[in-house]
Amino acid sequence: MKKVLFLLGALFSFNAFAANLEEGKQYVQVGQTASAQPEVIEFFSFYCPHCYAFEMEYHIPKQVAESLPKGTEFKQYHVNFLGRQSENLTRAWALAMALGAESKVKAPLFEAAQQDKLSSMDDIRKIFIDSGVTAEQFDNNINSFAVNGLVNKQVKAAEQFKVHGVPDFYVNGKYRVNPEGLNYDDFVKDYVETVKGLLQK
Repeated sequence: MKKVLFLLGALFSFNAFAANLEEGKQYVQVGQTASAQPEVIEFFSFYCPHCYAFEMEYHIPKQVAESLPKGTEFKQYHVNFLGRQSENLTRAWALAMALGAESKVKAPLFEAAQQDKLSSMDDIRKIFIDSGVTAEQFDNNINSFAVNGLVNKQVKAAEQFKVHGVPDFYVNGKYRVNPEGLNYDDFVKDYVETVKGLLQK
């Protein structure tokens, strides 16, 4: 009985949080129709220092992913608009997704990009190989049909949502988290709770 009451209490507080979200404050509505399947998309760039902080220092993407209800997909899409090796990094990230190697290459790619150590796809290739992806896997797949499809998916999604700054989180294709409206005293928790609340709207 206590367990049931606890679950009901948690559900009530969760729904109350969702109800307290204000458009123009914690979120902005960007679409009229929700995606067919519940999903959260983060747009990011390895060159973006705020994305680095979100990922490496505050672990917001990890906390968001771990807090999502069962059946909700969390996607991270790379953007091209920060120049330098951005387009190659979008392709490399597509390869990482195709190989299921995101967790292997994410940190070293962030570190190299933040230190501006990437001058070509060869530098990116070396990071993949140093991180446990074989040269054969990289060379055979970097321009494959599947990777081309994932590159296009990332580019088209960024165009669809008119992404112009990162990190940027979108929930169910309908809502964008507005970080300026969150509680800066407990920013990480508020960010995660906002995403969870928007999934209930």
